[in-house]
Amino acid sequence: MRNFPFGKLLSVLLILGALVLVSCGNNPPGETGTEIIEAKTALALVADGAVLVDARTLPEYNEAHIEGAVSVSRADIVVMQPFPQLVAPAEQIEANLGRRGISNNSLLLAYDDTNNIDAARFWWTLKAYGHENVKVISGGYKALLAAGAKTSTTVTNVSPAVFKAGAFNDSWTVPTKEIRSYLNEPNPSIVLIDTRTLEEHREGHIPGSVHLDYQGNNFKDGTIKPVNQIQIRYIEQNIGYEKEIWMYCKTSIRAAQTFLVLYNAGYQNLRLYDGAWVEWSANPMNPVFIPESSVTLTVSDQS
Repeated sequence: MRNFPFGKLLSVLLILGALVLVSCGNNPPGETGTEIIEAKTALALVADGAVLVDARTLPEYNEAHIEGAVSVSRADIVVMQPFPQLVAPAEQIEANLGRRGISNNSLLLAYDDTNNIDAARFWWTLKAYGHENVKVISGGYKALLAAGAKTSTTVTNVSPAVFKAGAFNDSWTVPTKEIRSYLNEPNPSIVLIDTRTLEEHREGHIPGSVHLDYQGNNFKDGTIKPVNQIQIRYIEQNIGYEKEIWMYCKTSIRAAQTFLVLYNAGYQNLRLYDGAWVEWSANPMNPVFIPESSVTLTVSDQS
């Protein structure tokens, strides 16, 4: 039998120890494994009446989609002003879901073909508006095909329904002003995560943000890593359950995937910077750190 490297073993033991300590502390993890499901499980739920939501673009849906799925694309749940990809108002969500036959009684199972980011953004939006019965299918379209799902090019025929959005959960977002305040007075209980690529991070990021590419939450086949591996990944970066975690990417579509996997792994204090890098970098008064040149601008409370 191969000898397991002592250094690696020690690292694993320390991480597991940290998980135990955190779970026994004042901020125990929430319920885990509730938001992400496997493709086979999803197909069984659809057979029992769950609504399959195709979160890809409408042209992709029209080309071919999983049989029985309804299309709710990114365009249906975001607005493009004053910055791109911001969460849409309640009336837009209600209209677009209602005409797809989705009601407040619907169990929604979302899939995409973009490494789980669009399905995650759909999940985040629906949860933020108070609809609890929504889950993401790990691996999306490809995983469903591998599980035996059939495809169709015919738009799924549905009867219009009434969907009523609840009050938006503002605690799931963090505004620019609050990030500026944090930079002026750093709080060790808060962690700001940049979920973009390393190249994007190196080109410029919000000072103090930790780089953890959302892709690291996935396996190479696009399925999402299990809870224990997600926990270890973030504990390795000293991001425990006691932390309040803020996250962003370019437009916070990718960041929604990190929000999803952390929530699914039991993290409860999560906030998405919806305006994201496009909003932050549009204001010359906001500080930007560029590693290559070590440029950091002065923080200002001006808008």
